[in-house]
Amino acid sequence: MTHAQRAADADGRSNGASNVPCEPEVVQRRTPWLVRGFGRYLVRYLKRHVHAVRISRAGPPPAPDDRPMVVYMNHPSWWDPLICIHLALTLYPRQEGYGPIDAAVLGSYRFFERIGLFGIEQDTARGARTFLRTSEAILRDPGRMLWITAEGTFTDPRQRPVVLRPGIGHLAHRNSGIRLVPVAIEITFWDQRTPEVLLSFGEPIEPDASCPRSAAQWTRHLAEQLERTMDALAAEAIQRNGGAFDELLASRPGVGGIYDVWRRLKAALRGERFRPEHGRQR
Repeated sequence: MTHAQRAADADGRSNGASNVPCEPEVVQRRTPWLVRGFGRYLVRYLKRHVHAVRISRAGPPPAPDDRPMVVYMNHPSWWDPLICIHLALTLYPRQEGYGPIDAAVLGSYRFFERIGLFGIEQDTARGARTFLRTSEAILRDPGRMLWITAEGTFTDPRQRPVVLRPGIGHLAHRNSGIRLVPVAIEITFWDQRTPEVLLSFGEPIEPDASCPRSAAQWTRHLAEQLERTMDALAAEAIQRNGGAFDELLASRPGVGGIYDVWRRLKAALRGERFRPEHGRQR
């Protein structure tokens, strides 16, 4: 029996002991004004370090409805949790966003608890129990969202097959009233000195109690849907066509420093309008 299966059994027994719901600690500690302040800081931070955050027009974000939503992503880089926070605050400002994070990381950065992150012990039965118990408590409220980097560890976006941690399969197996949305993310370089953050949303997946799947079957199904979304995004990334994406965030174009001064001077001498973007225009 896996950690997640033992956790599910134990959590089911504990739920039977009490029917009184209580808010998880992360919900109690989340501080809205700190979340908003961190969001403003994050916009400035991203503009310094990435050229743009782009969402594929072929995979736009779904609108929220009366069901709680779980967004699950692949996990290619250190940037992913910050991108999740930016997406949550920009695309879904009226929803409360939450997400799991490695408990060891949270121990070093307790501030993250105040913006909706909760710690999970990796590869332990207790960690699996905490993930399920906390996630289900969060999702009792349709005004909340859960953001998960579901591969659980840094994984190259070209690696196939896509493999997800089993916790998300148990979450889908146990909760038929939620929507799960796969999101592919790639961080790649095109024509500018800083990278492009590319995203694509897949079709929402709605667990149906009339068509049951086991937790393991759910994990495989969710992985397949995410892989399909990742493949579609990879094909668009290869085209290097910014016109296929909507810009969620864009930094100031150009290389900067003496190089841009020289380029501006050359444009003036030629009677041309200076274009700070480096490389081909799209």
